[in-house]
Amino acid sequence: MPTLVSVFEVEPLRIGGTETFARELSCQLGERGWKSVLCFQSEPPEEVRRFLDLPNVSLKVYAGPTASTYKAAKGIARIIRDYRPEILHLHYFGFINTYSWIARFQSVKQVFFTDHHSRPSGYIATRAPLWKRTIGRAVNKPLTKVICVSNYGYTCMSSFGLLPRDRFQMIYNGVDLSRVKCDRQRALDFRRRYSIPLDRSIVTQVSWIIPEKGIMDFLETARLVTRQNRKVQFVVVGEGEYRQEYMRRAVEMGIENHVTWTGNVEDPFGEGVFEAADVVCQFSRWEEVFGWMIAEGMAHGKPVVATRVGGIPELVQDQESGYLVDRGDTETMSNKVLTLLNDASLREHMGGKGKNIVRQKFNLRDNVAKLISSYRLEECSVAEGIRVARLQEGVS
Repeated sequence: MPTLVSVFEVEPLRIGGTETFARELSCQLGERGWKSVLCFQSEPPEEVRRFLDLPNVSLKVYAGPTASTYKAAKGIARIIRDYRPEILHLHYFGFINTYSWIARFQSVKQVFFTDHHSRPSGYIATRAPLWKRTIGRAVNKPLTKVICVSNYGYTCMSSFGLLPRDRFQMIYNGVDLSRVKCDRQRALDFRRRYSIPLDRSIVTQVSWIIPEKGIMDFLETARLVTRQNRKVQFVVVGEGEYRQEYMRRAVEMGIENHVTWTGNVEDPFGEGVFEAADVVCQFSRWEEVFGWMIAEGMAHGKPVVATRVGGIPELVQDQESGYLVDRGDTETMSNKVLTLLNDASLREHMGGKGKNIVRQKFNLRDNVAKLISSYRLEECSVAEGIRVARLQEGVS
């Protein structure tokens, strides 16, 4: 069975965008008679493991999250040696690395790289100096193709000049629409689990709890909104090293009774995170390369208030599926949230628009099919068949 090895430089802590992508990719590979080896930095929790468990899937840990580059390279080399894949696909790694050469030296036919990285606030894509381009092209020469998950990401990556432009391809991330349900009971269960009163509207941000995600802007918006509307709860879904600090700040701001911190939720879809929300926010301060949680909220028919940064404007149509605001502009953020909370028909209208956008542009099955097409699996299978036949002839 021909094999594709996908290596993710992340820990599979929940059933999020990465994990649903990995499952859909494995499903489509299985439909074509391919084996899928999914490699992460740690063992997935049991619920995530069950989600990824398919007949053609093998789950592997290639290195711990604190492992050195050398140990990571050694782990990847070992997995390649064990599975002898036709294709290696790298996710979340830095662009300049030696893994593609390791793969080529072990006869891997194609090496793909997906850029998932957001950029610093105010980042402007520029052509790299000649010496960097020279080194970059030498290091990245074995790469078959670089996948960019938004037009913003494509512009950033192709502007460097580290590879010819025909090596870059834009394929959006996507949402598994088969998992999007309209289950009122799950919304009620979510409220009950986190003791959110039934008479309060819910404004949700799903993200890592780090400064780049604009958590302080979310809290300031909560302070401004609750001055005018006490029947609202702001919910932060996620975990991060700044959680305790931001919880203290919420107390200092006097809004602790209107802010809920869920911590890590292993399956946001299954636990009703988006179904319970009335408004979904993403107040990122850095240049978000995509915005998976925005697409997930839109798929559930929720209006979005988000910052006009990076690739987010490719998801949210301002005034149509939600509102785009400038980073740090908490006054406008609070005004837009209040506008939506005060108008149920507007929420429904914008949520419907967002749902249609996701169906058209961010359907995971369709977008993974585009990636499968880029892999040229048929050519790889034919080449592998010829190689095996020659080996058999040699033995006979």
